[in-house]
Amino acid sequence: MIELVLKMRHADSIHPPPGIEDAHRAHEDLQKLLKPNQKTGSKFDPIMQERLEQVRQFLWNYVDPNTMACGGTVGSSWKAALEQTAHALGRGNYLARNLRKWGHAYISDHEDLPDNQYGHNEWLLDDEDLVHKINLHLQGIGKYVKAMDIVKFLDTPEMRMWLNWTTPIHQTTAQRWMQKLGYCWANTPKGQYVNGHKREDVVAYQQNHFLPELAKIEAKARIWTEGGIEDPNAATTPDIRHTVIWYHDESVFYANDRRMIQWVGEDETAVPRPKGERTSLMVADFVSTDYGWLRSPNGEESARVLLKVGKSREGYFTNEDVLRQTQRAMDILQAHNPHEDHVFIFDNAATYIKRPDEALSARNMPKFTPKEGSNWGPEMTMMDENRKLVYRADGKVMKTKIHMADATFADGTPQQLYFPEGHPRAGVFKGMSILLQERGLLKESGLKVQCKDFKCKPEKTDCCCRRVLYFQPDFIHTESKLEITCKQQGFNVLFLPRFHCELNFIEQCWGYAKCVYQEYPASSKEADLELNLTSALGSVPLCSMRKCVHLICWR
Repeated sequence: MIELVLKMRHADSIHPPPGIEDAHRAHEDLQKLLKPNQKTGSKFDPIMQERLEQVRQFLWNYVDPNTMACGGTVGSSWKAALEQTAHALGRGNYLARNLRKWGHAYISDHEDLPDNQYGHNEWLLDDEDLVHKINLHLQGIGKYVKAMDIVKFLDTPEMRMWLNWTTPIHQTTAQRWMQKLGYCWANTPKGQYVNGHKREDVVAYQQNHFLPELAKIEAKARIWTEGGIEDPNAATTPDIRHTVIWYHDESVFYANDRRMIQWVGEDETAVPRPKGERTSLMVADFVSTDYGWLRSPNGEESARVLLKVGKSREGYFTNEDVLRQTQRAMDILQAHNPHEDHVFIFDNAATYIKRPDEALSARNMPKFTPKEGSNWGPEMTMMDENRKLVYRADGKVMKTKIHMADATFADGTPQQLYFPEGHPRAGVFKGMSILLQERGLLKESGLKVQCKDFKCKPEKTDCCCRRVLYFQPDFIHTESKLEITCKQQGFNVLFLPRFHCELNFIEQCWGYAKCVYQEYPASSKEADLELNLTSALGSVPLCSMRKCVHLICWR
């Protein structure tokens, strides 16, 4: 505190404390400035908002008569207000010095706001597309990702055009982003990752949707005994179609993934081994206990996908890749197994559960009808027939607004989100307030647009307009692109509960194949890697798959 007093005395000799009247006017203007916009909410990003709130509290403490009574003079009240504000916010000298600087600047010029030195902040991670691109990039790197990988990725010409950025983010910002994306700086975890499996929403999905649906499916599926043979006591009647469950997943095989433990003779010497994991190859496939890996009876047709993951290779496994692979799987099954029903089970990850661009979402919806001459709709990036980004003449990525799909009333009839033909503003978005009124939610239509940063209290479902719509049945049960595509062709889709990878027995198939793969002679050639990988996968016995499922079911 002595250090703070000495620094304040030196600073006050250069910039004396402002008058109470000037500070009072600044405080009133700042209160008006911080009043949120009814349509868009806060005008500032979270860091700027926090700093302005701190300056507002400091100025209030300064003009408060109680502070003057304690301080005695303008100068002592200024110091007392700094100390009181920093202490109330649980901060120290650094914040007090900044408050003094920000307060002086704002009182002198009400347009002089505290600069946000970080530039690109965490609020940018609200963009699901950006988060998805970053996650795909980090997954392609492998185990040893670092914050600089994000910096370099966002500094590529393609990403700079897509984001319309001129300067890259700093490494410190990327480190904060790593934490926001779920990474932490720690030793490599060992064993199964289970954090989050007891989360309320995860448990609710598991108990209320996944397990009941799986029970319905298994009632028509073949059951396997501990010995890997079909259980005769569980056989369905001849007039009931069997249901085959196909599990999907992907795994990465590395060229230098070889066994490290062996019997070593006393006369053997150390032999240098290659550094790093070297070339990698990702495989994505479907597997069932009825037939093993998904392929035609003669083995000539297969749904397996091999991908050289990485930015400088063949890219990353995307939702479009999953859709193409699943379409190929459905074609094979329709041609060779039309006498059975089929269910695809996928991981509950962003790559698989991605919704159509026009899918229902309360995110970013305005409360009121847009002004004359404007409209609202979800934005999508324009791509050509080869799925490449389309750019404008100035080099920026072209985007277009599309109409969101119709909602559904409780009785099943469609609810148009845009004014119909014949209306004076036909084709214009109605606004959340009108949508809620049409659903009979008159009281809720008068709520605020959203809670701060859309961080509503978990137990609240009617605190703001977006929260109310978010919990409407038709908004909750919006199907993914994968579900829509499969259902159109008579196939069902089920997503595993999050944080429950042990329920997918394909994990044991990968493990068996990698044990075999590690026995093969080491080779850095990609052709050998693909040959060894294919051979290892083909070595997984169908009997072992069936035994594995029996153990998982009775675990």
